[in-house]
Amino acid sequence: MPILEVKIPPMGESITSGILAKWHVAEGDFVKKDQPLFELETDKITSEGTAETAGKIALLVTAGAEVKIGQLVATINSEVGPVKAAPSPGTKGPGADQRALNATPASPAVRRLAAETGIDPATLSGSGKGGRVTKGDLLAASEIMPVAAPTRVEAAPTPTAPTPSVTPSPTPGGSRQTRRKMSPLRAKIAQRLVSAQREAAMLTTFNEVDMSAVMAIRAKYQDEFVKKNGLKLGFMSFFTKAVVHALAAVPSVNSQIDGDSILQNHTYDIGVAVSTEKGLMVPVIRNCDTLGMAEIEKAIGDAAKRARDSKITLADLEGGVFTITNGGIFGSMLSTPIINPPQSAILGLHAINDRPIALNGQVVIRPMMYLALSYDHRLIDGREAVTFLIKVKQSIEDPARLMIGI
Repeated sequence: MPILEVKIPPMGESITSGILAKWHVAEGDFVKKDQPLFELETDKITSEGTAETAGKIALLVTAGAEVKIGQLVATINSEVGPVKAAPSPGTKGPGADQRALNATPASPAVRRLAAETGIDPATLSGSGKGGRVTKGDLLAASEIMPVAAPTRVEAAPTPTAPTPSVTPSPTPGGSRQTRRKMSPLRAKIAQRLVSAQREAAMLTTFNEVDMSAVMAIRAKYQDEFVKKNGLKLGFMSFFTKAVVHALAAVPSVNSQIDGDSILQNHTYDIGVAVSTEKGLMVPVIRNCDTLGMAEIEKAIGDAAKRARDSKITLADLEGGVFTITNGGIFGSMLSTPIINPPQSAILGLHAINDRPIALNGQVVIRPMMYLALSYDHRLIDGREAVTFLIKVKQSIEDPARLMIGI
């Protein structure tokens, strides 16, 4: 059939509606097969809708509208081909074919990065499918961009009287506030956080860890690790392994309340909190007890990229038994993280700072990090929480323990 209907795709049994946050195309555009058409925000994930065929698109729903799963939002007339503009004199030459390839609309991540860096994707040679410019292409280009020479400014004559200062308006219209509707994902996050604090007897216990041993291992083996695996050895793989080791030693932390029952988990599916433009998401890394350090690093990197590029699925977010969140990447020194129901505990990591500590009767400077374990006191006693946190601390300060299981 020449007319194809574009409908909101199913996102999982628990998702029935969402917000069509933005269109990536305009009314009457010619779209290509698999081209991103719109961005859909739900209370759990953000995803993109793509074209199933090429043709001229007609939009039936405005951006910002609430839509139901299965709702018709556009049509594509596959009998209409692209409008070919007459070539301007002198435009044909080396790179013309590449510019045509780059005319394919970029992904949201590429467009955001292009706006931040000021780099036009059309000027780059794309490494993606069909010559499409990727986020990596933009990042690589931004690292080699020449620094613009400063513009010469002639000195202004000395004023005879001071110029009165003018306070600009907060916005062009002079309004002191703006109002926008909370996105479904942000609303769901708010609901879950309030629910967690209201329903759980939440308590946080703290400790500090000396990062010297892990930092020394990374410095010693980083080059070989990158050469073998194609990615860097980070801190998260060490903490993930340390958490698995601690969960095995303190099983009550790896359990959850279900009504009047206690469910004991025997898997080690660890959630890793990822900050995105739409809000915090927690993709789950499965079977961390069977994964090596490189496998964990790759899984975390892939999950974080998919979350930020709106490619995460509902299945990626379900089934975690424990969560690790790292506020240290933003400079946080100490926090009290909120548990991610139905899980019973969450480990908060923080910034690494050189601090004086007492060691063997001497004051030494070491790279230290504060650890925070928030837990549901209905299920986990203080002794168990402290034991768990000490197990994590011991594994990080003496990583050989992870090898021999003590």
